[in-house]
Amino acid sequence: MANAAFRATASRPETTAQTRQTVLKDVSAKWGKFSEDDLAALNGRDDLVAQIVTKYGYERIQVQHDVDALLKGRQV
Repeated sequence: MANAAFRATASRPETTAQTRQTVLKDVSAKWGKFSEDDLAALNGRDDLVAQIVTKYGYERIQVQHDVDALLKGRQV
C-alpha cells in the first residue's frame, strides 16, 4: 500500500517553482561561487551562461554545453 502512495507522489510532475529550486540547487552544487542572491536573480539559461563566464572566466561554448547538460531541458 505504501508503495502505491509513493508511486502516485513520485509520478506527479514538479511545479515550475519546484523545478526552478531544483535547478538552482544543481547550479549551486556545480558552480559554488554563486550566492543565494545571484541564484535568485538569474533570468534564464543565457543569463546563467553569462554569469558563469564572468565569475569563472571559462570559454562560453564550453559553459553552454555544461549548462545544457545540467539543465537537461529544464528552465532556469
